[in-house]
Parts: sequence; structure tokens; C-alpha cells
Amino acid sequence: MVSSSSLSLLALLVSLSANILAAPHPSSPVSLSMNLKRRAPEARSADDINAWAHAHKLNVEAKYGNAHKTGKRSSGQNLIVNQKADSSFFGSVAVGTPPVAYDVILDTGSADLWLASSTCTDSACDGIPTFKSSSSSSFQNKSTEFSITYGSGAAAGSLGEDVVQMAGFSVSNQVFGVCDQVSDGLLNSPVSGLLGLAFQTIASSGASPLWETLASSGAWDQPLMAFQLTRFNNDSQVQELEPGGTFTMGATNTSLYTGDIDYNDIPDNEESYWLQTVSSITSQGNAITISSGSSALAAIDTGTTLIGGPADAVAEIYANIPDAEAGTGQLDGYYIYPCSTNVNVTMAFGGKSWAISNADFQAEQLNENTCMGAFFSLSTGDNAPAWIVGDTFLKNVYSVFRYNPASVGFATLSSESLAMNGVSAAVPSATIGSVATVSATASAGARDANNGAASMLSLGPTLSLLVFSMTMLLLRLV
Repeated sequence: MVSSSSLSLLALLVSLSANILAAPHPSSPVSLSMNLKRRAPEARSADDINAWAHAHKLNVEAKYGNAHKTGKRSSGQNLIVNQKADSSFFGSVAVGTPPVAYDVILDTGSADLWLASSTCTDSACDGIPTFKSSSSSSFQNKSTEFSITYGSGAAAGSLGEDVVQMAGFSVSNQVFGVCDQVSDGLLNSPVSGLLGLAFQTIASSGASPLWETLASSGAWDQPLMAFQLTRFNNDSQVQELEPGGTFTMGATNTSLYTGDIDYNDIPDNEESYWLQTVSSITSQGNAITISSGSSALAAIDTGTTLIGGPADAVAEIYANIPDAEAGTGQLDGYYIYPCSTNVNVTMAFGGKSWAISNADFQAEQLNENTCMGAFFSLSTGDNAPAWIVGDTFLKNVYSVFRYNPASVGFATLSSESLAMNGVSAAVPSATIGSVATVSATASAGARDANNGAASMLSLGPTLSLLVFSMTMLLLRLV
């Protein structure tokens, strides 16, 4: 028999757990202890912006196999923390025995996990947590070279195998790159590496990605993962790091969107990038000419900041914007236009049409009157999609990446999601999540696995541990 005092405590705990599992709120719960990594933003000159834009374009072209470049396809920028005013979004994984937490870019445009090694002596590795293989009793050296090349640099090292945990799930023998060579600019503190969230077919390592192992083994309640990203690029008081939104593994968070999720299948036998067919684009209310077939394919990529596409279509978008002009020099491929213009652009992928906010279209302000647009022209490789759709679009929707059937879905952001834009709060640091993990093996075959509830990275893995502890207490009381 449960006493009245126990029932009162039970009611209180149920109430608290409901608040914890709800969508993240801009004001941080006082019971959470999180390290704040914030500093005043540095003013960027026009030259700085030009250099960044040029590097971003090269980066995307190299990532998607531009034929005139020599680099392998791999990663981009992007737990959820919003870094450098929407430039990238990162989360955390725990690696090794005992587990150590690392911040990693969350990238649906690549399929490899890699971390900077403790043996890295490059300046890019200064001041960031690095992986020390000798500190993990479960690490195994694969004795295989590994490298990732970008338009603006590279990372190289060797492949290893170890326990990797994320959001309450664990893969016991995840293969990942341990990089002792990292070019300047690839990592910005506190980020230590990158987590690829695309399909194994494009993995440079050939290994099953962490997410695909979990999805295929039945470890998740539903074979999907979802993102809600915040917007800070239009906030003049933005800090270096801000709350970035929510990454959910194994379920959708219904408090973060409204209505139905509009799913569109990935083209048959094209499980590589998260591909969608661009069915329509409008600019200032006018339809843009979209080529058919492979020229209409788009990679939905959380690791890319802006939106790249074929030169003719991008030019047509800006042709509808009064006084827009093609950029020159380092802004070649970009367009500039009067900041006072309210730009209205929409995109559709076979279903509903989705609007891109004027704040997101206005990627950078070059001077008092002139802004740079978020769409830029790029040339990808023969086997790569013509369009790369990054965070400029994804900040405007709730995005779902479904393993089976292979598809991408978008939904309208809820008022709770929209209320997080531009609101500073505690930034989650890399932490070790709940010990109640679901294990799977990295071979990604159809295997038996323990049933586990979907785990959500709403305000960082700290919540997973708190929810688990409260659940155990509730069970003991009852």
C-alpha cells in the first residue's frame, strides 16, 4: 500500500518529468548545472565576410565531389549548440572506456565520425578536447589510414574502433577516424570533430554510421531522427555559442511542430545523401525554372550553412530581387542586394511549399546598405546532387530523416520552437548521458537488440540521466 505522502511525492515527480520531457525552453532550469562558454561577438569586416563566403563555397564544392578539385567527399559544419550565429550546429558523443564526452558537428551531409587526436600538434587542435586512445581500455587500432579533404583544408589519421554513446544509446564497436593532422579553420573550440548522419554507402571509412547501426538494429522506437534548429543570425547581441535547438533520435518531438509531417521518399536505390527532388522554387512570387532529373536532386544537409545550386537557377532567383548584383572576387558565385529589400523565397520537394524567412535569406550584411544572399551557385561532381540545401532552409522547418522507408519529412515549427529564436540561455556542454543505454553492433545487420525508449537531445544528455533516475524512483515508489 502506498502512503499518502508517497502519492504526493509521486505526483510531484510526474509533474517534474513532464516538464523535463517537454520542448526546451529559453530559460534554463535552475536545477541543471551547465558550463557557459560565451564571449562577446567579434565584429566582422567586409574582408572577413568575403573570405568566409569564398571558403564556404569551396568547402561545399569539395564535399560534393567537384570534378576540378582533388579532395574526397566528407564533412561540413554543423549538439545542439548554435555556433557563430548559425554557422554550424553541434552536439556531443561519449567515446571509450571510461567514456569521455566530445562536441561534434552534426552533419547529415556525410557519413563518418572523426575526432582530433591527442597526438595532433597542428594549431587547429590547440584548446580543444582531443581523443587519447591509450586512455580507453576498449579502443582498438584498425591500422588503416583515414583522411578527409575540404576545399579549405584537410584532416587525416587512422581508423579506430571503440564504444560510442549518444542520447542514451551505445554502439560497442563503432569505427571512427582518429585524426592527428587537422588544417586551420576546420574546428572551432569547443568542437573536437564531426558526426556524419548520412548513409553508409558514402562513408569514406566504409563503416556503418552510428545512427544507421541504431536504426537498422531496432534500437529506436521509430527508425528516424529529427532536428529543430534555432536562429540567431539576425540578433545583434549574439554570442559565440547559443542554444541550438533539439536533435531527437528514435522519435519526433510533437511539441516542436504542428500539423502533419510531409514525407517525400528518397529516389529508388539512392540511399547515399538524404536526397530530395526540388519540385518548385519561387522568388518574390515568381516561379523559378527547375531542371528535371538529376539536376533537380538536392542533398538536405545540416552540415552546410547556406544553399547552393545550379548557376542558372540561382541567377533567376536574384533576377526577381530589385537591384541584386552578382558578386565578384571572393564573392564570385554569390549575389548582393539592398538590405532594405524584404526577400520572399519558397522551396518545395514534391509536397508542401516552405518559406525561407527574410532573416535567413539575408546571410551577411556587408555594409550599411548592402547584404549578401544565402543562395549561391556551385558546381558539384557528376555523382553528386546539384542542390545542397543547408541550415538557411532547415531553420524554417522541423526536419525528419527516416531510415525506413528512406525519406525526408518537413513540418511547420510550433510556437515553442519559434520562441527559442534569438533568446539567449544556458548552453549545454559535452556531457556523459544516461547509463541506461541500448547496445548494438556496428555491422548494421538485422540483429536482436534491447528495446529502448527514444532518447532526446533537447538540452543535452544531462536530461537523459535525470529522467532515467526519476523513472527508477517512480518504479520503486509504486
